[in-house]
Amino acid sequence: MPHIVGIAGSLRRHSFNLGVLNAARDLMPAGATLSVHTLTDIPLYNADEEEAGGLPPAVAALKDAVAQADGVLLATPEYNNGIPGVFKNAIDWMSRPTDDIGRIFRNRPFAVIGASPGGFGTILAQDGWLPVLRMLGARPWFGGRLMISGAGQLFDGNGRLTDEATRERLREFLAGFTSFTAAGA
Repeated sequence: MPHIVGIAGSLRRHSFNLGVLNAARDLMPAGATLSVHTLTDIPLYNADEEEAGGLPPAVAALKDAVAQADGVLLATPEYNNGIPGVFKNAIDWMSRPTDDIGRIFRNRPFAVIGASPGGFGTILAQDGWLPVLRMLGARPWFGGRLMISGAGQLFDGNGRLTDEATRERLREFLAGFTSFTAAGA
């Protein structure tokens, strides 16, 4: 069964999207695994810094994790009806140097989920990821969508997903994405 890398697109310690990935780790289909990664140590992209010092260690580690994964699960917040800058920044770093894009992204299965306190979940941010993934040559999974709205009532104060109906939706999503990932391996 496949190994999935989950990337939480928020810097908040108890973010809803980190909470979704932590719950997902326990809800993976039998034999499949999920490792959760954050963006905490990834600096703002600066081509001058890249030229002077290469990739920052946190970027290199995340790239290596993705390169070794069978699939990637992006857990995206939605800020001002779009992709969070800090999350896009991490993907921009991961696309450096450009001749390494294929090793990291090309034909790799990607899925996008998200949780938001608002009423629309993260539909606009999820849609916003599609052109980015297309440009990088990733293979997005279109077999399911998971937009968690009203997240403030579904998580406890420590960012743990406590709502059983949402956990079941997440379990079904993971089963579908894991099957998609395994079929392409």
